Amino acid sequence: MIPVRGFEGKTVAVFGLARTGLAAARALIAGGADVALWDESAERRAAAEAEGLPLVDLTTADWSRFAALMLSPGVPLTHPTPHWTVEKANAAGVEIVGDIELFARTVNAAPEHRKPRIVAITGTNGKSTTTALIGHVCAQAGRDVRIGGNIGIGVLDLEDMHGGAVYVLEMSSYQLDLTSSLHADVTVILNLSPDHLERHGSMEGYVAAKRRILLNQGKGDTAVIGVDDPWGQQICTEITAANRRTIVPISANKAMGRGVYVLNGLLYDATGERAQEVADLNRARSLPGRHNWQNAAAAYAAAKGLGIAPDEAAEHLLSFPGLAHRMETVATLGRVRFVNDSKATNADAARQALSSYPKSYWIAGGRAKTDGIEALEDLFGRVAKAYLIGEAAPAFARTLNGKAPAVECGTLDVAVAQAYADASASGQDAVVLLSPACASFDQYADFEERGEAFRSAVQRLAHAARGAA
Repeated sequence: MIPVRGFEGKTVAVFGLARTGLAAARALIAGGADVALWDESAERRAAAEAEGLPLVDLTTADWSRFAALMLSPGVPLTHPTPHWTVEKANAAGVEIVGDIELFARTVNAAPEHRKPRIVAITGTNGKSTTTALIGHVCAQAGRDVRIGGNIGIGVLDLEDMHGGAVYVLEMSSYQLDLTSSLHADVTVILNLSPDHLERHGSMEGYVAAKRRILLNQGKGDTAVIGVDDPWGQQICTEITAANRRTIVPISANKAMGRGVYVLNGLLYDATGERAQEVADLNRARSLPGRHNWQNAAAAYAAAKGLGIAPDEAAEHLLSFPGLAHRMETVATLGRVRFVNDSKATNADAARQALSSYPKSYWIAGGRAKTDGIEALEDLFGRVAKAYLIGEAAPAFARTLNGKAPAVECGTLDVAVAQAYADASASGQDAVVLLSPACASFDQYADFEERGEAFRSAVQRLAHAARGAA
């Protein structure tokens, strides 16, 4: 745990008692603050109370006594409408912070010899893989690395800091909306495409939230910026004009006069006088596809920004074991391979998976994002057949009508069984791909639960196949 500094003897309201809120409450208490916890869920309130954490009904509380409101990232700050706790905080002049901001203030308050290095990663897609990949490279290079934030362990639940530590942190736009004091030695903005617009009001609002990761950087810091989309290009141009930090543009599909890029799976470093090939990513079994090439380019550039030798950084990329729920092969039954890409919660993420296979038996659906799957029409020719689940199934069926074979299956277990039957009947090597292009919340708590349900369904097929043999 990282005890939070700066609120000693003060009371902080904490709203939202899932993982982030509870970790923040414990860390605030450990740092000497008092806390007042609340959640609209009676079950979560009971869990906090069972842990001995103090509950205060924030609907009737005296907000003038609070030094801050620690808001969980899933709670609306501005759109579609501010949450009632936000309105109460604003009315009382109480500042609103998130867990990353509490971490940032604690780092800023530490003496210089205890301050860690910080790598902060954001983007629409690829954040988790890139965060884990940078952490892997750092660990293999002998650094004392802690990986967390929006991936795995919440930032305040990580081991406490010291001067030799490196914190590699994934950050969502929700978290960045609540962050103002973070100073990251290395920042990464991978890519930007429309996502979470209902929470940010517009693409401009979403991009503005992502750009907050760059706040407080200066001379000696590094910003790694993906330039394969227009928003990333604009950010790179604008911060280059500011001429304060080291800026490393990255690309997965074009040669550049400067920066780090990948062509045909070969990673090039063009940050010096001339471009040099540094790694053959075709050898990295856990980094297939162009989207993973961008992740690798970002990780390489970030590692260099931390002072890791280029040849060492390139070598460690190739030994990355990969992440669950991200283009993860969970089983092969006969000639059919099952790929779990449950993390693909929007169309752009699903594009990356669909582009990686010449043909796939595609399982898609859930709670659709605003853009649906219309943007994937150029890839429908790669779909041998689509198996549609969840709330989005009827709309996706209409989009696919006449462009790719599709069947509405409703639930994931039905989709897996039907896809396997069709793939097996093809008599060829085949891929059954779960890449939903949707949020999971209509049927599952999160993408991890959905991915585990896919894995379980495949395991049941394997068990049945063994029993029939």
